Amino acid sequence: MLGKKLVTAQKRGETRALCLGLGMVACSMMMYFFIGITIVPFYTKSVWTTETVCKVLKANIKDKVFCPNSEGSEDEEIFPYPCLQVWVNLTASGQEVMLYQTEDTLERNPKCSYVPDKLEDSKEVKARIETIASNFRKYQSFPCYYDPGGTQTNVILSRLYPSKGLLFAFLWPTLMFTGGCLIIVLVKISQYVSVLSAWQ
Repeated sequence: MLGKKLVTAQKRGETRALCLGLGMVACSMMMYFFIGITIVPFYTKSVWTTETVCKVLKANIKDKVFCPNSEGSEDEEIFPYPCLQVWVNLTASGQEVMLYQTEDTLERNPKCSYVPDKLEDSKEVKARIETIASNFRKYQSFPCYYDPGGTQTNVILSRLYPSKGLLFAFLWPTLMFTGGCLIIVLVKISQYVSVLSAWQ
C-alpha cells in the first residue's frame, strides 16, 4: 500500500516537473518571437555600425523649434524646445558632419542633435539642453558611430540597440530554454531508471 502511494506521488511529481519544463520552453519561444519582431528589426535596420572617434567643432543652441508630430499622434503632443546642433569632425574620413543622439533622433527631427521627451516644465528642458551643450564643449573627443557604407553622412552618439544589448536580450530566454530542456531530460532519465528498476 505504501509502495503504491510512493509510486503515485513520484508520478505526480514527474508530471508537474515535466509541465514546468514544457512551460519554460514555451515561454522562452514566445520571448524569442517577441524579440525577433521588435528589437532585431531595429538592430538590422541601423546603418551606423562602425565605431570611431568624433571631435567637437561646434555646439550651438538655435531658436526654439517644434517637435514634429509623429504619424497618428495628437496635436497636443507637439511642443517647442531649444534646438541643439552639434557638428563634429569624423576621424575616419575627416568630414564635418552633424551628430545625433540616436537613430530615433534623426527620424524625429533631422534639424536637431537632441530631441527631449515631452516635459511640462519648459525650463527643465532648456536647462537639460544647455547642460548637454556644455558637456560637448567640455569633452571634445568621444566615441561615436558612423555608416561605413556612406548611405548616411551623419553620425550618432549611441545606438538604440547595440550588439551587447541584443545579446543581453537573448540571454534570459536562452537560460529559460536551457533550464526547461534540462528539467525535461532529468524527468525522462528518472522515468527510464524507474522502468529499468521495476523490470529488474
